[in-house]
Amino acid sequence: MASGGEASDPLTSAERRAAAARARSAHEASRAERHERLAGESAGELLKDVHLRIAAVHRATSACHLTAARLQDAFALKLGTWAGRPGIPRPLFMTGVAEACGSSSAALTLVGATFDELALAASDEPSRAAQELEFLLGEGPARDATSTVGPVVATGAALAERWPGYGPAVGELGIAEVAAVPLSLAGSCVGALAVYDPAPGAAKSTAFAEIAEALTRSVILSPAGVPDLYDGIDLRAKVHQAAGMVSVQLECPVADALELIRAHAFAEGIPAHRVAERILEGELRLG
Repeated sequence: MASGGEASDPLTSAERRAAAARARSAHEASRAERHERLAGESAGELLKDVHLRIAAVHRATSACHLTAARLQDAFALKLGTWAGRPGIPRPLFMTGVAEACGSSSAALTLVGATFDELALAASDEPSRAAQELEFLLGEGPARDATSTVGPVVATGAALAERWPGYGPAVGELGIAEVAAVPLSLAGSCVGALAVYDPAPGAAKSTAFAEIAEALTRSVILSPAGVPDLYDGIDLRAKVHQAAGMVSVQLECPVADALELIRAHAFAEGIPAHRVAERILEGELRLG
């Protein structure tokens, strides 16, 4: 294998990240075992309870790192099978995430402090299109999961009942069920993980929430990150930049300018960032 670093040797990088995650998992498990042992040796109930609580935290962290390792293992396997074959696109990290969640389509949304959508990573075109609809229409499972910091599931007719705009639109994509869980840490929500048409029972399984937690704590917030995840990510920075420009041109609030961009994109049936690019390049003026 090559040894040119992250960009030139993605397979080796994925294997290294998997090994590092397993090592962190083992370390946390050993810390949990230590506190469990101390709990058994404690004479007082109060001290015993403290050790058990600490052990539980380490056990949860260990499980989180182990899930992250499995995601990296699956990604490495896909990269090994791909091996740079001409004419075949390089596998996306999010494809493995979708499969681990029991679905063929998944999208990860990152949000800012005011829940403005900042970025999106998707496993395929259907998931990317579904999440683009959320951004344009201002409603949908990922938005509800981030605003409530809780899981969201809707199937069939419930899609239109819950989201009058998004429900029928996502149905036109051939999607009959959507589910999302928040990406949260210590009460703060940094985004959501959504899946589309998951296998029966997958959306309500503990694995779905565990994968979201692993993505938050061991992937997104990891100092090293996962470059392969960000290879497939769309940043919304251009959209917000264009909204600022429209706001100045029309002398309206930025929020109203953003709504204009979304409405224009939805009317033309194109992604919002394409409209933003035309605005920033001076090819389009709204209002």
